[in-house]
Amino acid sequence: MHTFVPPNVSSMFENLSAKLEKAFKTLKGQGRITEINVASTVKEIRKALIEADVNYKVAKQITDNIKEKALGREVLISVSPGQLLVKITHEELTSLMGGEMKDINLKGDPAIVLIAGLQGSGKTTFSGKLANHIKKQGRKVLLVACDVYRPAAVNQLKVLGEQIGVEVYAEPENKNPLSIAKNALKYAETNHHKIVIVDTAGRLAVDEEMMNEISELKEMLKPSETLFVVDSMTGQDAVNTAKAFNDRIHFDGVVLTKLDGDTRGGAALSIRSVVNKPIKFVSTGEKMEQLDVFHPDRMAQRILGMGDVLTLVEKAQQVYDEQQANLLNQKFRKNQFDFEDFLQQLQQIKKMGSLKDLMSMIPGAGKMMKNIEIDDNAFVPIEAIIQSMTPEERRNPDILNGSRRKRIANGSGTSIQQVNNLIKQFEDMRKMIKMMNKKGGNKGIPKMGMFK
Repeated sequence: MHTFVPPNVSSMFENLSAKLEKAFKTLKGQGRITEINVASTVKEIRKALIEADVNYKVAKQITDNIKEKALGREVLISVSPGQLLVKITHEELTSLMGGEMKDINLKGDPAIVLIAGLQGSGKTTFSGKLANHIKKQGRKVLLVACDVYRPAAVNQLKVLGEQIGVEVYAEPENKNPLSIAKNALKYAETNHHKIVIVDTAGRLAVDEEMMNEISELKEMLKPSETLFVVDSMTGQDAVNTAKAFNDRIHFDGVVLTKLDGDTRGGAALSIRSVVNKPIKFVSTGEKMEQLDVFHPDRMAQRILGMGDVLTLVEKAQQVYDEQQANLLNQKFRKNQFDFEDFLQQLQQIKKMGSLKDLMSMIPGAGKMMKNIEIDDNAFVPIEAIIQSMTPEERRNPDILNGSRRKRIANGSGTSIQQVNNLIKQFEDMRKMIKMMNKKGGNKGIPKMGMFK
């Protein structure tokens, strides 16, 4: 029941994925790896990386490594040269982005996380997302508003804190970040906050005043973790800025924001090589749940169009309620699935993040979806229709006669045709469940895969 609209925004690595796929095609049908066919493929890979805004030296190094490894390996009978090169490229991309996942260091009582970056990079939103991420682990978090220059920064952090149920320490009249941070630490100790996240000021460009301030804050706070937040859409400037910050404050990790934007994305791949610091988180969208721990191997899989099933499963587990799932399974068995359950499942899927992002994690789906944009607002009219039903109508869809459907259409701001279509699709789904029950196959009904 997803609605598709013409594309207007590309996912970050879409073009790179397509060009790499084209490069590997040159080896399809080849019986063995030779210096000539590898050289041709590697040339295309290097071109794809550079066009995607990967640093030239980094692109050259990675493709030299791919060529050297490809020529040094024997091709197994069951593995084609193209498959072997995809495997080697996956290994090199994984290595380029850090090799393995690096966790955030939250040692200390309280543990202090210092957030740095340029203005507009998404520091404040990330601070809220990180607080939400840590709170879900059962730890008491305090957000500290140390951006005293951007007028809306303190209010933005307070709104985010309220949204996720995390306390925000702020002194609106105090314009001294060091003083605010010092007072916030005392407050955290008194009130038993285990994690303190300090949101700092950004500037429009790297300048001495900014660097002095963040250096002094780091020196005073002695954080267990300093994270540099970078806007993935700023291209090679992002790499240069990361280097300038690292030279001065020696941060512990990088956070890539706006990873769902319309950009070439290669700069994001170059950062790890240039500053030799791990990428720890990736952030997409504005929702507080849209934050992922960075796994280099999984990102490499997605770039190569191989999907990312592990992250998809983790996202599902975050919104999965075992008791609710068991209850739903019983309703399936008894053919009692109704619109209340339907609405509940829709809302769980929405919590998992952007539909297009979820689709890209399914192996092969990215290729199929590259020319169509999935509208994240597709669920809005469906929810409106269901919410315009009375509790009795949701629990017993069979009573939805013509006059009731007309009232629901008026109440939800949709047409009678839309209401009829939804009810028909719902009835078709119930028939399918009933048929599967008769055949004894209901155990295989997916918990959240019922909407197509």
